[in-house]
Amino acid sequence: MTSPGPDKPRFGVVDLGSNSVRLVVYEGLRRNPHAVFNEKAVLGLGRGLHVTGRLNEEAAAQTLTVLRRYHALARGMGAEPVEVLATAAVRDASNGAEFLEGLETVMPGVRVTVLSGNEEARLSAEGLLMGVPFADGVLGDLGGGSLELVKLARGEIVETVSLPIGTLRLADRAEGDIARARAIVETELKRVPWLGATPLKDLFLVGGTFRAMARMHISQTGYPLAIVHHYAIRREEARDLAGVVMTSPRKSLERMPSAPTKRVSDLPFAAVVMRRLLRASGAARVVFSANGLREGWYGRRLPSAERARDPLLAAAMELGERLGRDLALPEALLRWIEPLAEEGTDPTLRAAACWISDTGSRDHPEYRAEQSFLRILRLHGVGLDHHARAFLALTAALRYEAEAEAPWLQPARMLLSPAAIRRAEMAGAAFRLAYTLCGGVPELLNATVLLRRGRRLVLQLNEGAGVFAGESVLRRLEALAVTLGLDPLLEVAEGGPPAG
Repeated sequence: MTSPGPDKPRFGVVDLGSNSVRLVVYEGLRRNPHAVFNEKAVLGLGRGLHVTGRLNEEAAAQTLTVLRRYHALARGMGAEPVEVLATAAVRDASNGAEFLEGLETVMPGVRVTVLSGNEEARLSAEGLLMGVPFADGVLGDLGGGSLELVKLARGEIVETVSLPIGTLRLADRAEGDIARARAIVETELKRVPWLGATPLKDLFLVGGTFRAMARMHISQTGYPLAIVHHYAIRREEARDLAGVVMTSPRKSLERMPSAPTKRVSDLPFAAVVMRRLLRASGAARVVFSANGLREGWYGRRLPSAERARDPLLAAAMELGERLGRDLALPEALLRWIEPLAEEGTDPTLRAAACWISDTGSRDHPEYRAEQSFLRILRLHGVGLDHHARAFLALTAALRYEAEAEAPWLQPARMLLSPAAIRRAEMAGAAFRLAYTLCGGVPELLNATVLLRRGRRLVLQLNEGAGVFAGESVLRRLEALAVTLGLDPLLEVAEGGPPAG
C-alpha cells in the first residue's frame, strides 16, 4: 500500500477485546474518521475466563499470530502511532501480564494500554459523540467480557460504569442458560441507580453483537438502507427483535438473514442484555452506532477546532471540496436560497445541501442524477443519520433532473416523510434554477436575487452581468414556483445590481 503523505498521516489502533481483535488504520485528521483499513478476527480470548480466571490458551496463541500480522500491516501502511487498547479480558485475567509479554514480542515498540472499565466507557462515549454530538440518553457498549454504560446529557458524559456481563462472560456465568442470564443481568443493572432514574428517549447500542442484531433486523424488515450506523428502531421493535433472538434455537438463528456465523452463540445473551436495558432505562428508541472505542481514540487526536465542527456539515464540505468546481459557490448558494427557507427547517442540513449540490459535475451526464444519489446515500460520514442521507441524496438527484418516479429513488422516499420529500423537491428545483443561471460561477449567481413577494416567487437578474432569461431559466423558475405554491415573476435589469 502507498505510504501516506505528510498532509494525510495515518494512525493505527488495535481493539483487543474479549471476543474479537481488530486493527483499524485511519488516514488524516478530519472530523469524520476515514479508515483506510479495517480487519477483525473473532477468536474468543475471554471465553471461559469466568470459570478459569485465565485467558483462553488456544485463543491467546491465535491472537498473538493475528497481532503479528497487524503489526506488519500497520507498519507497512506507514501508521504512526500504533496503539493497542486492551479491554476486559486482559485486565481481568490472572495470566493477562503473561499475555502482554508475548504481545511485546510480536508488536515490539507498540504502546499497549490496558483500559479500566471506566476508561473504556469514556472512550466509547467519546466515539459515539463523534457521530451524535448532542446525544441524550444512555450508551450501552457490549463486548465479550463487559458491558459499559454511560449516561449522556446533551453530549456531556455524566456517569459511567462497567459491568461483568459481556456476552462470553454472561454465558459462562449462566452456564448457557438464558433464564439464569436474565436474572444475572437484572441483578447487575440494579447496581446502577441512575439507569432508571428518568425515562429516556434513546438507548445507544455499541458493539459487534448488537450491530449483528441490527443487520439481522434490517434484512428481515426490508429496510432500504443497509447501514447500521444511526439505524434506529422503536422500543417495541427492539423488544420483539430481542425476544425472537433469545428464544430461537441455534439452527433457526443460523438460517436468519445476515446472522453472523461466528457470533451465533453470543446472540441470545446480547438479546438478554438489550431487553433488560430497555426495561431498566425506559428508553423509547434504540439507536445503533458503529462508532465506539476506536473512534473515541481517534477523536482525541483531532485538533480542538476540528473536533468542534458539526460532523454532518463537515462530511458535506469534504465531498464538496473534493468534487465541486468552485469552493466559493456553496456559501453564495446558501445566501441565494435563504428566502425560500421554511420555519423549522434545519439550517445545517440546508448548508450541507448547498455543499453537495455540485458534486456530480464530473460524472457522465447520462448518469449524474443516479450517481450523485447513490454516492450521497452511501457517503462515508459518522454524522449522517439516515434521514440526512436520504434528504441530501434526493435533493442532489432532483437537482440533476432525475425522473420523480425513478425506481432507484425509492430508498430515499421510504426513509423520508412527505414534508421532507417536499423540501427536497424544493431544494432540488432551486438548485436547478441556480446552476442554469450561473453555470457554477458565484459571481454570476450574485448578479441575481430570488425572493418571495406575497404570493409570488420573484427572480431578479441583471443581464449585463452575463445572466439572461432564456427558455431554460423561465421553465425552471416556473417549476420552482410550483413546488412552493407560488406564482413566478421575472424582473430583468440591463445594468447595475438586482433591485432586491
